[in-house]
Amino acid sequence: MYLKSKYYEEPLPEEGHYPESRWGLIFYGAVNAYGRGIRVIISMPQDSHIPFNARLMFDCTNNMAEYEACIIGLEEAIDLRTKILDVYGDSALVINQIKGEWETRHPGLIPYRDYARRLLTFFNKVESHHIPRKENQMADALTTLASMYQVKFPNEAPQIKIMRLDRPAHVFAVEVILDDKPWFHDIKIFLQKQEYPPGASSKDRRTLRRLSGNFFLTGNVLYKRNFDIVLLRCVDIHEVNLLMQEIHEGCFGTHANVYAMT
Repeated sequence: MYLKSKYYEEPLPEEGHYPESRWGLIFYGAVNAYGRGIRVIISMPQDSHIPFNARLMFDCTNNMAEYEACIIGLEEAIDLRTKILDVYGDSALVINQIKGEWETRHPGLIPYRDYARRLLTFFNKVESHHIPRKENQMADALTTLASMYQVKFPNEAPQIKIMRLDRPAHVFAVEVILDDKPWFHDIKIFLQKQEYPPGASSKDRRTLRRLSGNFFLTGNVLYKRNFDIVLLRCVDIHEVNLLMQEIHEGCFGTHANVYAMT
């Protein structure tokens, strides 16, 4: 959900033109008898706010809903080209797991934690803070909009759009490739020439820019940055077949037999 206001009516500045000032992000997720929803507030340096709201259409726990809210807020902050961010949430579990101070034992929360920590790499500086629920009043302000929206004339009705999320935030959509180009072709071309695929929508371009930040191109070879800073080489289907054949043949002296490798 977004609130139609001057921040969306005016074009965003070019990348890097925002001042290195501190932004704020407040997130809140809840699961109750009426359904599952998330609320996010992005605080801008000019004492203005952008609210977001979404209804989750898939089953999840309260902690998962909190992660959904945090991830949506981080993604929106990245799209606004924010570099310094303060993150506030009333979920001690989410805040401390993202900071690495608590272990993540629930298998359903591990993908959320990994994806959220990956998004943090897009910022120059991020500080996460836990706040009591009674002090998380900014998230509840979405229901009234009175303190969040400047009414220009009496009885003005702000336009609100609500997104529908049918799958968790860490799940990536995979499409069938109908040509002989490798899966990383668009990312490689973007890093080489700063060009987008023909017919790419604004959302596709935004996603491509976000994904390309996790890759490194040297010469004609593309690498993906792993979480432990190890570079993983990207290979196409022909290289995959060759590597699998050599591995199973034992060309590199593997001590495992063919049956153990399959």
